Formats: sequence, C-alpha cells, structure tokens
Amino acid sequence: GSTAGFGGSFVDDGYARFAKVLILLSAGLMLILGEDYLTRRGMMKFEYPVLILLAVTGMMVMVSAGDLIVLYMGLELQSLALYVIAAFNRDSLRSTEAGLKYFVLGALSSGMLLYGASLVYGYSGTTQFEGIAAVISAEGVSLGMTFGLVFVCAALAFKISAAPFHMWTPDVYEGSPTPVTAFFATAPKVAAGVLFARVLYDGFGDAVRDWQQVLVFIAIASMFLGAIAAIGQSNLKRLLAYSSIGHMGYALVGLAAGTEAGAQSLLVYLSIYLVMNIGVFAFVLTMERDGQPVATIPDLAGLSRTHPAAAMGVAILMLSLAGLPPLVGFFAKFFVFKAAVDAGLAPLAIAGAVASCIGAYYYLNIVKVMYLNEPDRPIVLRAKVVHSAALGLAALIMAAGWLPFFGGFGVPEVAQAAAASLLQ
Repeated sequence: GSTAGFGGSFVDDGYARFAKVLILLSAGLMLILGEDYLTRRGMMKFEYPVLILLAVTGMMVMVSAGDLIVLYMGLELQSLALYVIAAFNRDSLRSTEAGLKYFVLGALSSGMLLYGASLVYGYSGTTQFEGIAAVISAEGVSLGMTFGLVFVCAALAFKISAAPFHMWTPDVYEGSPTPVTAFFATAPKVAAGVLFARVLYDGFGDAVRDWQQVLVFIAIASMFLGAIAAIGQSNLKRLLAYSSIGHMGYALVGLAAGTEAGAQSLLVYLSIYLVMNIGVFAFVLTMERDGQPVATIPDLAGLSRTHPAAAMGVAILMLSLAGLPPLVGFFAKFFVFKAAVDAGLAPLAIAGAVASCIGAYYYLNIVKVMYLNEPDRPIVLRAKVVHSAALGLAALIMAAGWLPFFGGFGVPEVAQAAAASLLQ
C-alpha cells in the first residue's frame, strides 16, 4: 500500500521501498568493500561512514519525495555529503580538485532545479506533485510550466550524470578515492533515477508528450557519448565513468516510454546495473601493482595467468556490462528496449542497440588485455574473503543470466508491483 506523511510531502509506496532496499544494500556493501583500501592508505577516518550515512539519508528522502521542496531537501543532503567525500583524500591534488569540481557544478544544477521548481510553482500554485498533476489535468501544460519542467529535467539529468550534463563525471570518478568512486557509481544513480521517475510520473504524468522528447534526446546523447568517448580512455575509473553515463542513457530509455512497463524496466535496469558495478568495483579495489592501486587498463595485462578465477569473474562482468546474451546485462537492456518499443519509440530502441554495439568494443578490449597481453609486472590481488565473495556472487549472477537469480528473487514481478504503486 501507499501512505503519505506531512500532508502528502513524503510518500511511502512500493516504488520508494524498492529503491530504498537497493540504496541500502549498495551503500552497506560499499562501506564493507572499501574498508581495507581506506585503512591501508590511512584514510579510514570516522567521518567517512557518517558522511555515507548522511548521503544515504538524503537518498531515502529523495525517493519518497511528494513535493518539490522535500525533493530539494533530500537532494541537497545527499549532495553536500558527496561533495565532502569526493575530496576526502586531502593530500591528493586530484581528490581535492574532484571535490571542488563536483561542488561547483553541483551548485549550478541545484540552481537550475530551484529555478525550474519556482516556475512550476508559479504556474501551478503548488509545490506538491499531486497538486501539480491536478492543475495539468485540468488546464493542460502552460508555456511557463514547460520551461520549469525542462529546467527540473536538466538538473535531474545532471544528478544521474546523463549527457549533456555529464562534464563532472569522468574527473570526479578519477580524482576521488576508489571506494568513493564505487559509491558514486551505485547508490546515488539509483536514487536520482527513481526520483526522476517520481517527478515525471507523479507530478507530470499527464504531460508525457512534453517531457518525452527531452528524455529521448538525453537518452540518445548519453548512450552514444558513453559508447564513443570511452573508447579512447586508458584510465580504468574514467572508463567506468563513461560506462555509467552510457548506462544511465539506457535506463532513461525505459523512463522515456512513460508507461507502467517503462517504470518497471527502469527499476529492473537499475538493480542489474547495481550488481554489475558492485562486482567490478569489488575487483578494482583489490588489485595492486608494486603497492599502488591498478589505475590503467594496460595494468591488467596477463591477469588470466596469475589469477585465472578473478580474470574469469571480471570477463563475465565486462561482457554483461556490454549486454551480451545470455548474461544478465542483456536482459536489463531487453527490458528497457521492449518498454520503449511498446510505447511507440522503436527508433530510440534501435539507437540504443547501435550504441550498445559500439560500447561493446571497450568492454571486450579489457577482456583482451587480461587474456592476450603479456604482463610486464605481475598484479597482486589483496582479496579479503568479502571481496572474493562479492566478486564471485556478482559474476555468478551475471553468468547465470536471467532465470535462476531473478526468477528466484522475482525482481521483475516486484518491480512491476512497485511501478503499479507509482502510477496509482
């Protein structure tokens, strides 16, 4: 069921609950996985978990927002904590630069969000999504409301790092300490994606035609930028940054459908994306060469000879990220493309398939480097049991594909029920 608090400003329904489970799971895993890395580098201060928890609290507020003001409050609580942990490694020039870049551009997006929200409030007379939806169904979408909607969409696109608002992502991913990057790539993406769905479906559900075009543009731009810009990257974290930009594009394909199946496919996509990324970062966090963290793709050379099981796990994760059947990443894309085709957006799904083929190149390149290139110095895996378990589980889920795991846990069914609660 769905319950609302604070006069409808805070909504607790199936959609929010599904997202909160994903957020809490990924945040908890990232705290466990990053502990060893941070401890060895003398960065495991007590503020770190506190800041992560503050950010998570902000995300929980975001996904339950039923009002533009509550949305902003949750977003800022999350963002302010994230700005600080991006610059957590104070001795590193790169890390402080990452925090500053994120802060300046984040402030810009917050300004856009507030400007859009004030326009929406001005033309509808309310900040609550229910009230906005009532005004739209009674009077249609006025020009001012459309402007407000576009600004809000732009600000939210910034938060999930969708093109053309992606400028901060590669720099922040590269400069932040790796456990922080791992956190950035998981929980905040889910929170912002679900928040995007809530704003559009709850507040502007009757204006699908107006926001659909914006989303189609952002989705296509993100998919192709993520696919093409990553090809030239040699830094592993920058590559994963462009990869996440691309994946957010695919997630938005589902959202652009504007249907219940679209809302369901967004949740399915985000949950699969989460598992894939946790697996990849569980791995990146454990690898060292000469006591330094492995940073570039050529560093992975010859991994299959020294650690065949780890190389196998990473290869499966990479192929899944590329969306090759029968791995689970394929089904994630299948869900969003199907929702788009059913909503009459077949060209968007075709564009997504093309981008997916281009993007497969750099994922396959990583597999090639691990299996075919000659190593100059061996990689050391400082794997704790936790890392091995996380990596193994993620790789197993990817390899097992759709049926055993997602059928057993019923993710599509739960996501469908959650989507139905959103559209009530």
